[in-house]
Amino acid sequence: MNSAILNAQLFLDIQKEFGSFDKYIWQFTNGEIIQNAYKDISDIPANTPESNAMSKYLKKRGFKFVGTTICYAFMQAVGMVNDHVVSCFRYRELSE
Repeated sequence: MNSAILNAQLFLDIQKEFGSFDKYIWQFTNGEIIQNAYKDISDIPANTPESNAMSKYLKKRGFKFVGTTICYAFMQAVGMVNDHVVSCFRYRELSE
């Protein structure tokens, strides 16, 4: 089966079980935005304990292509993590 189709079906299963994918996915940050304070872009990690846990549990559910780095990039993209460096104008806006 195509991985995209499989992941979509598993996504729907999670929605059904938890009421929304949102409720499921935010458990990995305890429902809070992680506010980091990196001074340099080179300090931003490729993964974290939270993305490791997310990857592990998504894989247990059968998801494909959900390694820890992909999960961390997802967390950054959807706003679960604020990884803007402290000198970035967005850092201050997002940490208020």
